[in-house]
Amino acid sequence: MVETKWESYEQVAQFLLDQMAEHLDLRHIEGKQKVEGKRSGTTYEIDGKGIAKNGDGFVILECRRYTTSRQKQEHLEAIAYRIIDTGAKGGIIVSPLGLQEGARKIAEAENIVSVRLGENSTTKEYVLSFLNKIFIGVTDTLQLTEGVVVAVKNPANENTPQK
Repeated sequence: MVETKWESYEQVAQFLLDQMAEHLDLRHIEGKQKVEGKRSGTTYEIDGKGIAKNGDGFVILECRRYTTSRQKQEHLEAIAYRIIDTGAKGGIIVSPLGLQEGARKIAEAENIVSVRLGENSTTKEYVLSFLNKIFIGVTDTLQLTEGVVVAVKNPANENTPQK
C-alpha cells in the first residue's frame, strides 16, 4: 500500500513530537487511535495522543497538512469540542502554515498548542517550531541567511561541543 503525503506527515509529526515530548510537558506521544466522547457518546479518530508527564490526562494531536492556507477558526473549533467532549487537558495542532487569527484565539482559549512542521518533513530533515522554540533536523549542510545561534548535540558524546 502506497502511503499518501498526509499519512507520512502524520507519522513524521507523531515521531518528532514524541522525541520532543518533554518540551510540551508530556511523557510521550501515542499514534492514531480512537477516543470516546464522554458527553456525546460518539467516537473520534485522532491522529495521536499526548500523555501527561504525571500520567494524569492527555492531549489530542491533530495533523493538518494544508499547504495553501493557514488553519481556520472552524478547524480549531472542531478540535476544541473534541477536547471538551473527551475530557482531554488540551490539544496540539500540527500544520505547515500555522493558524489564522480566529483560530489562534481559540487555540489560546482551549489550551491548544500550534506546531509548525514543514510540509515535506522527514524524521531526519525537518524544521519544527512551537512555544517560541525551533528544532531543525538536517542530514547535509545548513545555510542560514539570518543570524542565529545553533547548538549541535553529539549523541555519541553530549559533553563535547561541536563546531
